Amino acid sequence: MNITRFEQAPEYKAPNHFDMKCLRLQGHEAGPSQTLWLGVSQIQPGGHTTLDGSPVEKHYVVLEGEVTLVSELNGVVSESVLTVHDSACFAPGEKRQLLNKTNRHASILLAMPYPPAIK
Repeated sequence: MNITRFEQAPEYKAPNHFDMKCLRLQGHEAGPSQTLWLGVSQIQPGGHTTLDGSPVEKHYVVLEGEVTLVSELNGVVSESVLTVHDSACFAPGEKRQLLNKTNRHASILLAMPYPPAIK
């Protein structure tokens, strides 16, 4: 068993994340994990990511506040507002963007698999 106390979760820098603090809960530098890793992003008012895709599936759960998610898949753009305990799953290759359009702090849990090993 690997336990990561929230107060000791290592911070990591994610590209194209602005006015956000990202913490690793499991996997990578937070400890051993074979299939996926978990992180929490604390999003300040006005904080956001850019609209980018990923080769792996991503799962999000809003833990605090309100987060606007933008999705683009096959040229179709959609936008949804998630509140506490709402969740979303983005398919591999689906572009996604997170935005905090409110004046309150928000946080979101991220779960995603490690990329496939290159042979």
